[in-house]
Amino acid sequence: MKRYLTILALLLAVVPALAQSGQKNYVIGFYNLENLFDTYHDEGKNDYEYLPDGANEWTDFKYAKKLSNMARVIRAMRDENKAYHAVLGVSEIENRHVLEDLVIEPAIADANFQIVHYDGPDRRGVDVALLYRPELFTVLESKSIPFTFDSALDFGMTPEEKDAFRTRDILMVRGLLGGEMFAFFVAHLPSRLGAKSGALRSRGGEIMYEESARLMKEFPGIKIVAMGDMNDNPTDDSMAVYMRGREKVEEVGPEDFFSPFLSMLKAGYSSLYYRGENNIYDILVVNYNLLNAPKGTLKIQPIVKKKYYGRIFQQPFMTQQEGQYKGQPFRTFSNGAFVGGFSDHYPTYIVVSNK
Repeated sequence: MKRYLTILALLLAVVPALAQSGQKNYVIGFYNLENLFDTYHDEGKNDYEYLPDGANEWTDFKYAKKLSNMARVIRAMRDENKAYHAVLGVSEIENRHVLEDLVIEPAIADANFQIVHYDGPDRRGVDVALLYRPELFTVLESKSIPFTFDSALDFGMTPEEKDAFRTRDILMVRGLLGGEMFAFFVAHLPSRLGAKSGALRSRGGEIMYEESARLMKEFPGIKIVAMGDMNDNPTDDSMAVYMRGREKVEEVGPEDFFSPFLSMLKAGYSSLYYRGENNIYDILVVNYNLLNAPKGTLKIQPIVKKKYYGRIFQQPFMTQQEGQYKGQPFRTFSNGAFVGGFSDHYPTYIVVSNK
């Protein structure tokens, strides 16, 4: 009897430990790598300023420094979270080659990041892509979604201007994260140049929402994260109206998205500065299924001050410490000169967990 009680006590001690070991946490993030170009010309692309004899005198040394810097940031996020991103969306990358060079950087090679990338129509050649860890995320489907004008929005453009317009495609990757069905969208929406550019970004939000709605109909219960450099704040129409991004958890209905960086913007957080103003253009939004997931399944978690569901990763080494741009992201070039910084954007991320 005594032996039976001893065994029972051991089992009772082990069960909580096993339950705890079953907890899964995944970091899902986005990073604008600010013109990650190699030193070679891509046929048909206007990449001449990023060549050794171009305006930026983009040499192998500068390219190597840029790769090392990007890897350093990704590694620093790993050190903070005690794990690499399961999924990391990136933008402003020239081609697959630069990502292949990035993922084998010594600082992050042990992550074994795999790549989903498509060459897009952007005239400069910059694309979006997804890095993922294959032991955590299994890719089932991916596609590059082109920008179209099939919308009721007023773009203020002639048919000829629409035909000539080129911007980044939106990447969609669907697969299994922790055994659950997820879809990730990665976008780099059109710039803020031009009086009517807001309609272009609204169309980008509309495209992502339409594709999300299609997936939610085809795969009931699917969990969706849309991320990217939206060139808009979470309060702008592209995100708040066309992506249906809601600020508060209780405001999110089955057809809405939760926008965790909206409240952070209002609280004074920033992922970049545009014309001297604080902004959060580096946005992640999640659908109702991920926000209100059943207990024991993956769900977005508050990670900053037990209040905010998003994190803007900002460290002193990534930040300008003096001069005109003190306190802003330490970028690669400043006033046309190579200064060896990182990016003009801070990376952002969320954490999902089954706890």
